[in-house]
Amino acid sequence: MTDETRVPAELDNQRADLVVARLAEVSRAVAKKAIEAGGVTVDGATCDPATRLHTGQALTIEIVEVVNEVVPEAVEFGVRYESPAVRVIDKPPGVVVHPGAGNATGTLAAGLLERFDDTLGDEHRWGLVHRLDKDTSGLLLVARTPEAHEALTDAMRKREVRRSYLSVVAGTVPSATGTIEAPLGRDPNAPTRIAVQTGGRHAVTHYARAAEWPGFALLDIELETGRTHQIRVHLGAIDLPVVGDGAYGDVSDSANPANPGRVWLHAYRLGFVDPSIGEEVTVLAPLPDDLVASLERLGKPAVGTVPTI
Repeated sequence: MTDETRVPAELDNQRADLVVARLAEVSRAVAKKAIEAGGVTVDGATCDPATRLHTGQALTIEIVEVVNEVVPEAVEFGVRYESPAVRVIDKPPGVVVHPGAGNATGTLAAGLLERFDDTLGDEHRWGLVHRLDKDTSGLLLVARTPEAHEALTDAMRKREVRRSYLSVVAGTVPSATGTIEAPLGRDPNAPTRIAVQTGGRHAVTHYARAAEWPGFALLDIELETGRTHQIRVHLGAIDLPVVGDGAYGDVSDSANPANPGRVWLHAYRLGFVDPSIGEEVTVLAPLPDDLVASLERLGKPAVGTVPTI
């Protein structure tokens, strides 16, 4: 990933590796390697991991995960849209998007290489413009050319790509619509987790209640920003944890009728300008069978309706 930002006041006089770790949402070890590799500049110049940074300094951060060569593999996924510039992939749950530590095989990147002769190389992240968590299902943008990858990545950075999700949460939603605005960063006590943190990266999540049952609600969610684990952390922070997400607050067991056996989160809609035609495109992905089954177990909603995709 590449990011450009400024040192916030909350991180004034902190070490560069700490600042990069917080802002890029990576571990201190990854941040240190990025700095040592010259992937981080401060006011246009490289720095050392121990360099103290100060409020307002301009940072350019490039984090590149070093992995072994990706070997093409047969990996399950659907294709919901295709043009000369882009494909929209429907990722099933359980598939990791990018290769990395502990996930060298069975990734979506390997599946793209297996299925499509025009899949881009790792220098363009196999065409992948963004990511979904392993257990999250739904839509992903995949560029077919370097030019399209640059255009779509730029559109994502400018928040011109509309991303909508459906999620069942545990609890009672206090209002029909809402916005969660809270900065996110690495949890200092658990490096694999994200937390609401002063000095974290700006993050905004909008939601609307689509349906409700006693103790559960189906939310239609739109991301204004796209931070790691953003929906899960934001909803957990307001006591509406995503069903099946034990990491961020759901304590239900497998006997819970709403629990599909994984995080109840599906990226069902993508809206973007297709670089090959210069027009807005909206792509939808129906709910996968496991999520449909959980809704059937809940029965008819007490409030609202389950949207038809």
